[in-house]
Amino acid sequence: MSLVQSLDDAVSSIIDGAMLVVPREVCGVPMAATRALVRRGVKNLHLVALPTSSMQADMLIGAGCVATLETSAVGLGELGPAPRFTAAVLSGAIRMKDATCPALHAALQAAEKGVPFMPLRGLIGSDVLKYRDDWKVIDSPFGNSDPIVLLPAIRPDVALFHAPLADEFGNVWIGRQRELVTMAHASQRTIVTVEKIEKRNLLDDPLYAAGTLPGFYVDAIAIAENGAWPLPLPDHYRADVEHLAMYARMAASEEGFTEYLGKYVHVTEPA
Repeated sequence: MSLVQSLDDAVSSIIDGAMLVVPREVCGVPMAATRALVRRGVKNLHLVALPTSSMQADMLIGAGCVATLETSAVGLGELGPAPRFTAAVLSGAIRMKDATCPALHAALQAAEKGVPFMPLRGLIGSDVLKYRDDWKVIDSPFGNSDPIVLLPAIRPDVALFHAPLADEFGNVWIGRQRELVTMAHASQRTIVTVEKIEKRNLLDDPLYAAGTLPGFYVDAIAIAENGAWPLPLPDHYRADVEHLAMYARMAASEEGFTEYLGKYVHVTEPA
């Protein structure tokens, strides 16, 4: 199966300056692939987190991989703010493109549909509009004094996510995480890490077909067992809360974050 590659080879097409879209925490965050990107030293990414992120964005930002971040939120949940993200925003180390969850979904859907923009009404009157000169407010052509916001399509170079399984034909089972389909449709390339690959056709199985991303949307697959760790893979394993709490403590300082990278990223991946 030509799509199956090593982890490092699979992410090798994510080059400096690429626009990379990644999913929220409950949709299969590719943390093994994220660590591979940090080890490779990729730079100047335009990271689109659809529509939020946590440890993944924080780690990439702290490691100096991100030039622009487009998302609606980055945080560590009950563990508090994302420390490297917060430090980068306060220092101006990254360009922040504030968005909302519906706005990001709409902009990816525009690319998915092959249209240059998508209209959205809910942004009217919000402070977010003040800081997005690429979002245009016009009068609806179908009504007088009826403003609507036009959002330019977001067309990522690469979509990257982690999934429970793929089959030998390159089809990837994503279950009910439908925004992963939008990411794949909107992007030039799709790279997926999976827990395992099974020797069957998922699209022939009536129990799996509806939750399967067809292989013609997938460009590379790498097997990465526990590939979302320490974040959860819903319905398969929970977050490693103790490890995440340790990360939050260490990443609170630049020195501690560097120590974390040395212990848990710039090392051989555990079996």
